[in-house]
Parts: sequence; structure tokens; C-alpha cells
Amino acid sequence: MAFWRRNTHIEKERHVKANARDYNDKFSYADNRIKTSKYNIFTFLPINLFEQFQRVANAYFLVLLILQVIPEISSLSWFTTIVPLVLVLVITAVKDATDDYFRHKSDQQVNNRQSQVLIRGSLQNEKWMNVRVGDIIRLENNQFVAADILLLCSSEPYGLCYIETAELDGETNLKVRQALTVTSDLKDITKLMDFDGEVICEPPNNKLDKFTGTLYWRDNKYPLDNEKMLLRGCVLRNTEWCFGMVIFAGLQTKLMQNCGRTTFKRTSIDKLMNTLVLWIFAFLICMGVILAIGNTIWVSWIGRNFQVFLPGEEFQSNAVFSGFLTFWSYIIILNTVVPISLYVSVEVLRLGHSYFINWDQKMFCRQTNTAAEARTTTLNEELGQVEFIFSDKTGTLTQNIMVFSKCSINGQTYGDVYNEFDEKVEITEKTACVDFSFNPLCDKAFKFYDGSLIEAIKLEDLAVQEFFRLLALCHTVMPEEKSEGHLVYLAQSPDEGALVTAARNFGFVFRARTPETITLCEMGRAVTYQLLAILDFNNVRKRMSVIVRNPQGQIKLYCKGADTIIFDRLDPSSEALMYTTSEHLNEFAGEGLRTLALAYKDLDEDDFEVWMKKLLFASTVIENREDQLAVLYEEIEQGLKLLGATAIEDKLQEGVPETIACLNLADIKIWVLTGDKLETAMNIGYSCNMLRDDMNEVFVISGHTLLEQLQLKILNSVTHRVSSVGDVEKTDMFADDSVFEEAIIAEYALVINGHSLAHALEPQLEHILLDLACLCKTVICCRVTPLQKAQVVELVKRHKRAVTLAIGDGANDVSMIKTAHIGVGISGQEGMQAVLASDYSFAQFRYLQRLLLVHGRWSYFRMCNFLCYFFYKNFAFTLVHFWYGFFCGFSAQTVYDQWFITLFNIVYTSLPVLAMGLFDQDVNDQNSLRYPSLYKPGQQNLLFNKRQFFLCTLQGMGTSFLLFFIPYGAFSVMVKEDGSHFSDQQTFAVTIATTLVIVVSVQIGLDKHYWTAVNHLFIWGSLTVYFAILFAMQSNGIFGIFPSNFPFVGTARNCLSEKSVWLVILLTTVVCVVPGLVVSFLRVDLFPTLTDKVRHLQQSRKKEGPQEQNLRRVRRTSSRRSAYAFSHQQGYGELITSGKNMKMSTVSSAGSPGRTPHSSTWIENMLKRKNEVPIKNMII
Repeated sequence: MAFWRRNTHIEKERHVKANARDYNDKFSYADNRIKTSKYNIFTFLPINLFEQFQRVANAYFLVLLILQVIPEISSLSWFTTIVPLVLVLVITAVKDATDDYFRHKSDQQVNNRQSQVLIRGSLQNEKWMNVRVGDIIRLENNQFVAADILLLCSSEPYGLCYIETAELDGETNLKVRQALTVTSDLKDITKLMDFDGEVICEPPNNKLDKFTGTLYWRDNKYPLDNEKMLLRGCVLRNTEWCFGMVIFAGLQTKLMQNCGRTTFKRTSIDKLMNTLVLWIFAFLICMGVILAIGNTIWVSWIGRNFQVFLPGEEFQSNAVFSGFLTFWSYIIILNTVVPISLYVSVEVLRLGHSYFINWDQKMFCRQTNTAAEARTTTLNEELGQVEFIFSDKTGTLTQNIMVFSKCSINGQTYGDVYNEFDEKVEITEKTACVDFSFNPLCDKAFKFYDGSLIEAIKLEDLAVQEFFRLLALCHTVMPEEKSEGHLVYLAQSPDEGALVTAARNFGFVFRARTPETITLCEMGRAVTYQLLAILDFNNVRKRMSVIVRNPQGQIKLYCKGADTIIFDRLDPSSEALMYTTSEHLNEFAGEGLRTLALAYKDLDEDDFEVWMKKLLFASTVIENREDQLAVLYEEIEQGLKLLGATAIEDKLQEGVPETIACLNLADIKIWVLTGDKLETAMNIGYSCNMLRDDMNEVFVISGHTLLEQLQLKILNSVTHRVSSVGDVEKTDMFADDSVFEEAIIAEYALVINGHSLAHALEPQLEHILLDLACLCKTVICCRVTPLQKAQVVELVKRHKRAVTLAIGDGANDVSMIKTAHIGVGISGQEGMQAVLASDYSFAQFRYLQRLLLVHGRWSYFRMCNFLCYFFYKNFAFTLVHFWYGFFCGFSAQTVYDQWFITLFNIVYTSLPVLAMGLFDQDVNDQNSLRYPSLYKPGQQNLLFNKRQFFLCTLQGMGTSFLLFFIPYGAFSVMVKEDGSHFSDQQTFAVTIATTLVIVVSVQIGLDKHYWTAVNHLFIWGSLTVYFAILFAMQSNGIFGIFPSNFPFVGTARNCLSEKSVWLVILLTTVVCVVPGLVVSFLRVDLFPTLTDKVRHLQQSRKKEGPQEQNLRRVRRTSSRRSAYAFSHQQGYGELITSGKNMKMSTVSSAGSPGRTPHSSTWIENMLKRKNEVPIKNMII
């Protein structure tokens, strides 16, 4: 469909001129309209029909329809095929059109958002879809960015602005973008209208973290990078306004480039059905050939003798041609082995299963008033076969809310609550919170439950005061005080925000900062500290320090960081305290909390002066500057005195560890694909019990690893794993010993970052990566782009015959949701993009457990039983014609009345099989969740496969054989009560038809696992309806009205009034049903499956009444400690000391010093104070 594309040439570089639509239109760039729908009013019919006829069955029925309009070969009306075929096509088309309508509606909602565009000298409101490349647009605080724009200027000093990129990478911490210096002063509309700069940059691509371009303006060139760009999907935060120039729009934005195409998803059962239909068609041709050959022989040897009293057409006297016509006649008659009603029934079942998901009150979230929703009806049974789950982290597993939970100060822990018997009690919503009313500047949303910490503060415990003083000073948070006492902290790391907020509530309030000072409000007193240096955080140091001078003139270094790093730098006098704090840290880490150690050091004035001179010199060198600075940082951060440790809870979604543990027991592999940093992802892995201390090994592949090194590392890991796999296999012997005892077997985990993953996804390495990952119990991919998420999913889909499920809540998850076999969207904090692209949606991750283990398993179980029974009954129904062909001269005469053939699948047997497919269940929902191993048959495709199909068709063939030959043999020797013979074909037909209806009804009763009133009504009702219609259609009255359409007048009345006929029906029913019943009984008794055992247990417990299911709370037992501020970024210390991110005007607080009028680093300030030569543009 390439001819539908507007622009087919490959763009090598992009030229964009500001305020010049005519110039930019020459390049035919995409407009800002987005399209996630599949069809439009013109393409719907051809594309939808093409997709529907990809089902072999639909094409098969179309061929049959063509054959049926040829009178010479058809003994059935074409009407019997075209009506159900059109019905199936229309129902499916309406469903697809409805789904696509909602996509169109979503697209319109986005495209019609308003944006302020600079047009003809004024700002005008324009719809997003009318924004064009080269336009200058104005964004305001909390607005979504409409397109990929180059930041020109903002309300903040130095052209800074803050953005949240949750839609792109899942991170909710703020990021800083800064305009070019030459454009940061374009704050006036007139100046912006005169701006005629031209940007030459890279063509549209999907790299979120990279942009290369150049701005040409006023005969100068200015380099552009990603730090100057605001991408579509970002939200402007804590910035009143900004102006930007549109570089990429619509489908060419980086967000949309990362969104995969909407694909036509089909279940594995659908694909299997295509294969089976081909097999059945081949089998049909074989039967047709056999019967055609029989007809040719019969016409040659016997048929000619009938010409005298049964003359036919001239062409029928040719035996070969007669056989040819007979072949096509039998193809039409025997086509009911795959009736089109099968596909109607499948769609009805899927629709019903979807409604069960929508109506499930146990998947309804009352907090957000959100119900689970099946947004597609075609994938329900696939939910029962999932082997791989690909999950986002932020907003999916976690709430991305950091809470100050506990701390250890001077060897004393705070945060636990004890009762009057000095026993620790669990904190619940009813637990009383600490009263912070003594502090007018407290954050009312902050909750803490241990009152002893407040008492220590009020008693002026020096260690406790120093502890919170450190938290209030050692950070890179920016305060915003819009009104007196109303503080808002702008933290680029949620960890830091939680720690500074804790210090604020305990009386050490961070009020204001300048490049040279930090102002606190300590227990109501304003105190200003002189900021001498910030020793910034990075991933190698894993710590951050500040050096300040207090009002008493003392110089202090405050340091916080990973406990292992801090402990190595402690003064020997802190050794005893270190051991005590280490024990507390182990307790905190065991509860899944993110731990952090705090220490300080008193600095001598002379020693500090010497160190500062060394630092100033190291800051001026060109080569190895960072290494030399690191050495100096290391030098001064020695001999620290330990204060204690903090424990922050990265709050998980409710029930996440329990859900993951349960899914692991179901043999479902869970891979976490996140944009967060490696250590953040690992910490959440431990919190969720995906990573555990009892795992044999956790392989970590990180850094900018060279391809050869990465290959060697993976190969070594595989070798290591294979050498130890014997230990794991030993446990398999005991896997089925106990039905009711299931445990997670300790295995291996793989953690890999985005850069290494990019190498590992190359063709020569991807097989090795996949083999290693599939041997691991847990896989965590961090720092991955949305496209990489999709590539990982595609890798598993392509090389593993396994069903994949992707779950996420943000726009950065859309690509993998579309790529996976099943996409699940969580309606969370990051918008509705993931939900709109998904197949299923709900409010919390924990509902995934019920979606898969209950609804998914039931849907798969019901669909498989439905298909097995449907093929059985239709082979039993149809193949009677085959056996009859040998006794009717291969004339393609039907055994049954034509009305019976029409109504058998539509009326007589449709409702019982639908009831089984909708309501049957082998075990109830409580046991489905209690025994997750019940899910495994679906993963192994055991309930319906080619072998099961062969067995059920074999049973159907055997039943058809018995249905024909038992009455045939009985009628050949049997007489009526008046002594006459049963010689007419019509009586024979009614007997077989009645026996068939009774046999299939008894069989479905035996196949059911769960009886409801609906099942009873449909089975007994269908039998009643059969006899009612039978007697009605063969009555004198209907014959009198339609003599040519109802020729079997009086047959039912005469036939079924004979006792011997009922004896034949009973004998045939028993002989058909008993063998299958015996086999089923022996299988359950001698070779019971896990399902059989659980069913037996469930039935034995029915008399005991309902039992409440108490799920054990899964708790983390890891002793692993988390490192400091994982989402923290390097470079914020320099940004703060430069003053670039300071507000021009803030509400002054008591004792807050004025802001310095110019920008300078703290090194420059020190130089000025020492009358040294000024050094500018230092980078630390």
C-alpha cells in the first residue's frame, strides 16, 4: 500500500526555517495530525474483507457458495451457505469498525487540542493538527508539548525550563532543558516574529536521547543537541511559559516514531484452525474422490441397467463425467464437517468471555472507580497460554511515590510502632500518625508513625538534629515559595524530595538557596549556611557531599550515599556505631526499603584552604580533569563520622509481590523493561521478589560494553548456567509429588542496560542473548527506549513458540503493547495512551493475576472443550452420508431430511454447546488462584492441538459408523408390530437423526464439568425443541400447505410409535457413549492430572461450606542494600552553584539573603575572595 503514502522519498537531512510556512511546505513535511486507527471510510471494506478472508475457513465457504449455485452438482440450496457466511462477515466487520471508531475518536481528541501559535504577529489558538513544521508555539505550565520543538526562550532565567518525561521513559522526576544563549532573550512577540533562523538537522528517527543539528542565524552557526529539545509527550512543569520552534510534527515526532504499527492479532487457536481446515478440506477431497470413484464404477457396472425405467440426462450416461459431478456433489454435502456456525459460535463465545471480564467485580478498582475492560474480543483464550510477560516498572509495578519510612540515628532505630506489651505492630491505615502541628511549615501530606523521633527532636538530641540538618543541606533540590509558608520542592530525584520533606517535617526546613548560601528554618529559627562546595553525585562515586560554613564559622562536610561506600571512609571512632547501623540496614533492606548512609566531618580551616587550592588547580587542567577531581573528592571524604541511615520506601502497587510470586508458580516468565537506571530497576526487582538472595547468580551486563566483550560475557554466562542446570533438573522429579505444595525454585536472573542491549540485539548476538535470557527466571532490561522494548518482545515472538503479553501504563509502553500477542494497559498516572493501544485494561497490576489464571485459563479451557466437542458432533453428523453412499449407488443422496441438515447446527445442538463454552469450569476461581500450576496445560497447548483434534474426529467417525450400521443392521432383521418390514428410507432417516441428537446431548452432558440452570435448560430444551419441530414438520397440516418442501409426512408419528425403534435408539446411544465413558473413568482413576486432583479436593470440601482464602503476604528476605538516589543525575551541583536555575524573583523568607546579581561557580567565588585570577567557564 505504498501508493497511499504522501511522501515516499527518503529524507537525509531536514531544513526548517522559522516563521516561513511557504519555505517549509516545499519539503512536504508531515503535518501534526496523528493516526492510530487502521481504516478510513474508503479502505475499511477492502482491508477488512482481506483480513477476514485470511481465515482459510471463510475462503473455503466462499468456494462452497460458488459450487452451490451450480444446479447440476448441488443438492442443497445456496441460501443455506450465503446467509451464515454474510452473517459472520458482518458481525466481525461491525466489531472491527467499532474498535476502530474509538481509535478515531481518540485521535480526534488529541488532534483537536488547542495550542498557541505565532501567526502574522500575534498568538492565535490553533488545533494541534494544524500546527506545522517551522511554527513558533507558546507552551504554558502543565501543558503537553504538541510536537518536537527547539526551545527558544522561557520565563525562567537563562532560558531554562523543567519537563516531565513520563510519557517517554516512565520517569516522573523533573529534567532540565536550556535554550541557546542567543535565543534566550527572544521573550517579546516582536522579536520572535523577526526570528528567521534556519535549523539543519537529522531526519526523523526514534532515538529519544539523541538529536544533532545546527541553527544558522545572523551569519552564525550554533550547535544543537538533545538538551535544547522538548519532545512531544513531555509535560512542561514549574515553568510559567516557554516558546519553541517546531522541528518534527505528527507521525514524524520521536514519540510516534517509537509507536509500533497497529497489527492484526490472531490467536494460536485461530492459526491452528486454519491448518485444521486445510486438513479437513484434504480429508473431504479424499472422501469425495472415493465416493466419485465408487459412482463411476457403479454407473459402469450397475447404473446402466436403471436407464430403462429411470432415464437420466445424456451426460449422466458417461460414467467418468457422472463421477466428476458426484465428486462436487459430495463436497457440498459433506461440507458440514466444518460448518460456518462454528465460526459464529466462536465469536459469540469470545464476546461472552469479554463481558465476563468487564463484569468481574474482583477486578474493579474502587479508589479510581475503574472496571476491567476487554477492548478486543478475539484474544480471550490466548490469555490462558501466556508464557512471557513484559512489564514496565514505573506506574505499573510501582506507584513512583517515595516515602520516608524509617531511619537509624546514633544506633537507635525509628519508624516502628510498638504496643503496650512492647511488641511491634503492623502499621495500617488506622494507625495514628505523629502530630506535626508544632511545625507551621510542615508538609501535611507527610506521615510518620513513631512518636519517639519527635520526642528526640524536642529534647534537642544533638545527633538527631545533626542528622536532619544533613538532610536539609546535602541535596540539589530547588525550593519554590509562591506564598509565605507554602513551600514546593522541585527535586530531580524522588529520593531527594522524600528526604528533604522528612527534614522539613522534623523541624529543619529548607527555605531558600542561592549559588553561595543555603537558608534553613531550624526549629523556627532562620539559619543561613555559606555554601563552599558541592561534591556532586555520579554513578561511580554513589555519594554526594556539601561543604558549608555555619553561622559559628565552623566548616563542615556533610555526605550521604550508598552504605558500602560511606562505611569504607569512616573514622575508626565510628566502628562500633557502624556495626550497629549495619544491622539496622540489613533489617531495612530485608523489608525492601531503599537505604542510605549519612556521615559528616569537621574540617580544619587551614586544611580546607590547602585542599581548595588543589581543587582549583585540578579544575583548570584539560586532560584527565574528572579523574583528578575524583581523587581530590576522595581525599577530603575520609575520616567521616557516622550519623545513621535512612530507609525510603519506593511504594509498590498493591499486591505486586504476591502477584509476581503467583505468576512465577504458573511457570510464567516475567521480564521488566524500564527506562529507569540499572540500580533502580534492580532494587524494585528485589522488592518484588523477582530477584532474591537464594538465586544461584544474578548476571549484570552494563556499561558501554564492546561487542566482543559482550559476546564473551554472555557465552561465559551460558556456559556457567548449563554447567549448573543439572541441579535444577533434579527438582523436576519432585515437581508433581504434591498437588498442594508449590515453591519457587531458585534459579538465575539477567540484568542488562539499554546500551548493551542494543549490541545484544544485533543479528549475530540475538540468539545467544535469547538463549541466556530464557534460561533465567527473571530478566530486567533497564535504560531501554520504547522501540527497544518492542524489539525485545519481537525477538521472543520470532524465535520462541510462546504467547507474549506486554503490560504498561504510559505512551512509552505503546510500542511493546502493540507488538506483543496480548497488550494490557493500566489506567494510571501517565495518561491513557497505553490503554487506548491495549487489548485489555484495568487499574492495577495485581488484577493481571486474575485476568490470566482465572479468566484466561477458563477461556482457554472452554474454547478447547467447545472445539473438541464441535468437531466430534459434526463428524458424527456428517460422515453418516459417507457410509450411506455405499448403499445408495453413490448418488449423493442425503440420509437426513434437508430441514434436519439445516437446523442441526443452528437449532438442535447450538445452545447446549454454547452453554458449555460460556459457563463450564473445571475448578472454581479460588482454586484457580490457589493452584497456579493449573495454568500450565495452556502454555503447553495440551487441551486442543493436532493430536486432540485427531482423537475427537476419530471418536466422531466411530460414532457415525455406529449411528449408521446399528440401525441398518437392526432394520434388516426387524419387523413392525403388524409384521411388516421397516423398508422405507424416511423411517431410517428419522431413526438415525433422533439417535444422533440424543447421543450428542448425552455426550455433552458427560463432558460438562460444571452444571448450571442454563445448561439444564439448553440441553433438555434442545431435545424438546427437536421433537416438537420433527412432529410439526412431518404433520399433515404443514404438508398440506407446503407439499413440495415437507415430503416426510407422517414419518415421525409412524416411526417413533414403534417400541423396536426406541430399542434401536437406546442400543445405539449406549454403544456410542459407553466406550468414551469407560476411557474417561480409567484415565481419571489411573492417570489423574493436577486438575483432576484439585477437582476431587474441591468436591470433597463442598460439604464443609465456603472457606476464606488467606493468601500469604510475600515479603522480601534479601539483605541486598540499595545505593543512593538511583534516578539522580550528575551535573546538578554545577547547575546550582552557577545560579542558572535560580528564580529571578521569589517570595523572600525570614533571614533569606539576596540573590547574587551575576552567574558564577563556587570556585570563582572562592577565587574572588582570595584575590586570585578569575577563572571562567569551569566544569566540575
